[in-house]
Amino acid sequence: MNGRPDIRVLLIDDEETLIEYLSKRLLREGFTVKATFSGEEALEAASEEEFDVAVVDLKMPGMDGVEAQKGLKKIQKFLQCIVLTGHGSIDSALESGQQDAFKYLLKPIDYENLVETIKEAYNRKVELQTAEFQKQVEEIHKSGLGAKGIRKAISKLRKIYGIE
Repeated sequence: MNGRPDIRVLLIDDEETLIEYLSKRLLREGFTVKATFSGEEALEAASEEEFDVAVVDLKMPGMDGVEAQKGLKKIQKFLQCIVLTGHGSIDSALESGQQDAFKYLLKPIDYENLVETIKEAYNRKVELQTAEFQKQVEEIHKSGLGAKGIRKAISKLRKIYGIE
């Protein structure tokens, strides 16, 4: 992605043709992509590896997109979810919003808009992660640990948050 960070995207949709199409296009764009075909499969993937952005279909058999978002947020606090649906309604958008969806997009997907939205969602994740890191660093400084203890605690936080 030409010097840009490697954005890790988790795709979740039961439409295999759409997921294959999006995966290939996003990979060519320079994203790292993991395709899953159900909410349950997405939760399993999120428990095994880190993602920056999840593109979640709202209507799927079994676990729907709203439930998948809830589970994903429990596993990865800063993960940003972009909700896709061919079943657009005010109620489903509001319910997704209550799960802290980054954005709500209707199918058929405008690919360029999706790519920009993924980049915006990634930036939001980095902002939230950095703010949480700074907050915890401040708490460490206030804790009264000596210089060595502070360095050790901050080093641990850097690993947790992936901040170099």
